[in-house]
Amino acid sequence: MIKQSETVSRYWTACEGRDWTAVGALLREDVVYDLPQTRERIVGRERFLRFNIEYPGDWHVTVERVVGEGRHGASWIRVGYEGSELAALSFFEFDDDGLINRITEFWPTPYDPPAGREHLVERY
Repeated sequence: MIKQSETVSRYWTACEGRDWTAVGALLREDVVYDLPQTRERIVGRERFLRFNIEYPGDWHVTVERVVGEGRHGASWIRVGYEGSELAALSFFEFDDDGLINRITEFWPTPYDPPAGREHLVERY
């Protein structure tokens, strides 16, 4: 049986290669893709693939870390897009057949922390 971390790695390799057939083969037909920051949800393989195919610009994915076990997987990626680099955390859920049935993706935006905790933290 394929480990879910391998499926997540194959997913990102296919995304980087713009191999939408390979991406689609990893997804359930009724996959759900959630973007909490923008409060957007895409339901269905075809809509998800179209979203990615039509996404503007030339972006590239670098995978920092992938983990997976049982029905769950997660990844930390960096995406180069329009001269900047954005980090994202993606959480994957799998069905009984090992297909991805839900992706929840967080695109954290850096910000300056509030004052008053400098004595507790180290900035990097």
